[in-house]
Amino acid sequence: MATLLIEIQTEELPPKALENLSSAFAASLFDSLKEQGFTAEDSKVTAFGAPRRIAAEVTAISERSPDKPFRQKLVPAKIGLDADGNATAALKKKMAALGIECEPSQLAVVNDGKQDQLYYDGIKPGVLLAEGLQAALDKAVKQLPIPKVMSYQLEDGRTVEFVRPVKHLVALLDDKVVDVELFGLKAGRDTRGHRFHCKAPVEITSAESYAKEMEAAKVIPSFDERRNKMVQELKDAAKRLDAEIIMPQDLVNEVAALTEWPVVYDSSFDEEFLSVPEECLILTMQQNQKYFALRDQNGKLKNRFLLVSQIEATDGGDAIRSGNARVVRARLADAKFFYDQDKLQPLESRVSGLSNVVYHNKLGTQLERSERVRKIAQQVAKKIDADPKLADRAAMLAKADLRTLMVGEFPELQGIMGEYYAEHDKEDAKVALAIREHYQPRYAGDELPSTRESLAVALADKMETLAGLFGIGQLPTGEKDPFALRRHALGVLRMLMEKELPLSLDDLIQIAMQVEMTAPGVKDTSDELRQFFTDRLRVMLKDKGYSAHEVESVIEVRPELLSDIPKRLKAVHDFMGMPEAESLAAANKRIENILKKSSGETGSEVDAALLVEPEEKALYEAISKVEPKLGADYSAGHYDAVLKELAPLKAPVDAFFNKVMVNAEDPKLKRNRLTLLNELHKAMNKVAKLSCLAS
Repeated sequence: MATLLIEIQTEELPPKALENLSSAFAASLFDSLKEQGFTAEDSKVTAFGAPRRIAAEVTAISERSPDKPFRQKLVPAKIGLDADGNATAALKKKMAALGIECEPSQLAVVNDGKQDQLYYDGIKPGVLLAEGLQAALDKAVKQLPIPKVMSYQLEDGRTVEFVRPVKHLVALLDDKVVDVELFGLKAGRDTRGHRFHCKAPVEITSAESYAKEMEAAKVIPSFDERRNKMVQELKDAAKRLDAEIIMPQDLVNEVAALTEWPVVYDSSFDEEFLSVPEECLILTMQQNQKYFALRDQNGKLKNRFLLVSQIEATDGGDAIRSGNARVVRARLADAKFFYDQDKLQPLESRVSGLSNVVYHNKLGTQLERSERVRKIAQQVAKKIDADPKLADRAAMLAKADLRTLMVGEFPELQGIMGEYYAEHDKEDAKVALAIREHYQPRYAGDELPSTRESLAVALADKMETLAGLFGIGQLPTGEKDPFALRRHALGVLRMLMEKELPLSLDDLIQIAMQVEMTAPGVKDTSDELRQFFTDRLRVMLKDKGYSAHEVESVIEVRPELLSDIPKRLKAVHDFMGMPEAESLAAANKRIENILKKSSGETGSEVDAALLVEPEEKALYEAISKVEPKLGADYSAGHYDAVLKELAPLKAPVDAFFNKVMVNAEDPKLKRNRLTLLNELHKAMNKVAKLSCLAS
């Protein structure tokens, strides 16, 4: 057994795709070699990924794959053999086509359930690693998740496609070169090190020495190791500056994919730029320059930042620091110019300009959309005890920052800049905050709007999108959801549930749909939208750890307020731990089936005089005894108590079904017993539909 190394050395790879490319290449290569039988049980694969290379190391590799027994189906026995058991012309032709040479007596006869078939049992000889590796390589490069394929021409004139032009191919089994090729390049042991610190070619001695020899050439080939080293150096540098580093994971990954040998330096910008909103400065540094911004111990943005170079400067980094300071000054000057210019014009004056921004070709402009959001926000505000005037004002101004220079440059700042400009215009603090927060939650786990006015505008904004797009038939299908309708729906559900708003989902859908239908061509799709919300609700609740049965039992009773659902689910979950739960759920399902078959036969109330059997009298007494307490606890929202109070019903319910004939010959007795079961059913299903819990 030996260690295999494959490296594809290229021009600079796309940084945002590098980690995925390297891991996918290693996984595909390993799976293919394993499928061919070259690996052992303890074989391991290690992925390498740097700006100009992807590579994989696989341990415990055989130089030859094992021989494999196989069985080849030939022809039916009655066609392949004559009366004397000799091969017919049909069998000889088939065997010749497959390259099989043997006597007919050596063939196996197997009945496939219909007739006897002739099979050849043979041994497929193993192949050398070079052949198997070539097939694995060809398959791996074709399967790579390349974001955008690049075409380039080889020296022989052929045009090939890959993520970037390939410069060198290394293939070593321990210290021996494996005879494979890729994109017109024959494998060898030569590659390239750091672009600036290592000009000479690097000769890899063996597969196991690859990582060390690349590090000697100033390249850390492991993506994880390089990223970890960079992160630690960033943290150490921030600590030296007595600062907290702003280090989003996406930026960390991208910078790690841009540097072969990360070296951290600090630099600074003029304090005058701190007058610009910090979000603008941070976004400018992160997006345009890939810098890491710093805060002081009080959380205030500092006029210093960290940068990651891949050059170990001989002057200690002074030239790098000053050069980056010059570059960032120009970037920040642009941001300051945008901010200063935007403040010269009141936010309200930009609203009319939204008529020039197309929202959707069937739903009109952003101005028309804003008018619909305003109408929805006003009605929602009244329902949730928010100030309708403030909600209306915030909804009117919510999209105005789309017409600003800053948001034109950085779309990610929409809403955020609206708040700053609203504050500058002396708008009410709740209005300014609602402009920022009406986009929330932007993603799973994001914070919810903090005030009732913000919630009103956020709900209106998302519901306008959902009702409008559903109304024109733009529903998400499968994996495609270009308007993020699933995310909008989950955001609405979270706000209604987690903020415990006194507004039902049905009322919210009705408000939004009535307003949206004022737009031409929008149809009433309330039912489809309600089902869409229900499907999202199921997913959300299951993700919280509840079983499908528990979720369904609560959804089926359609609680008016979604804020009730978490309490109901917890009560159901606790109920399922009771010894009486299974029996009560099964009885509930049986009652449900009986009532379905006897639809319309129940009375308005039970007639005690028609209760004949002791068991039905006992059940009636048990229900009468527990009902007042159930009703009181249910009204108070004590759902766990309601379900626990069902426990004493188990014995009389079991006895009733064991001893009492529901479908009695006397129609009056039958009707009274069905009415008794109906009362029991209503008592048992206040919190959840217990029949959903039956196994």
